[in-house]
This record gives sequence, structure tokens and C-alpha cells, in this order.
Amino acid sequence: MVNDRRLLNTGVVGTIIAALCCFTPVLVVLVSVVGLSAVVGYLDYVLFPALAFFVLLTLYALWRRQRRTQTL
Repeated sequence: MVNDRRLLNTGVVGTIIAALCCFTPVLVVLVSVVGLSAVVGYLDYVLFPALAFFVLLTLYALWRRQRRTQTL
């Protein structure tokens, strides 16, 4: 079974990283430096679902933590 704290940490860190890559040009600059500028147009197709996944994972971890504290 996955630890609630680990699940929450994974969700929060993933959300922060995906949000930084979605809303700032961090990933665009890094991809351009490597020489893969043609991929920049397709980044949104990967980053927005990843952001949604990590936000949902964070919400699930918070819900699970709240449910566990209510039963104790």
C-alpha cells in the first residue's frame, strides 16, 4: 500500500514541475538548447494532461488523508 505522505509529495512536486513547464518558458528554452525546437509545438499535448493528472493525484491524496484522520 502506498504511503499517504509519499502520494501527497509526489502529487505536489509533479504539479509544481508541470505548472512551471506549462506556464513559463522553462521547458521551451531547455528543449531549444538541446536542439529539439520542432517539438515545442507539441509540448502542450503532453504537459496539460500531466498537469491535470498531478492535480488530481494531489486532490486524491488529500481526500485519502482526510478520510483516514476522520476514521481514527
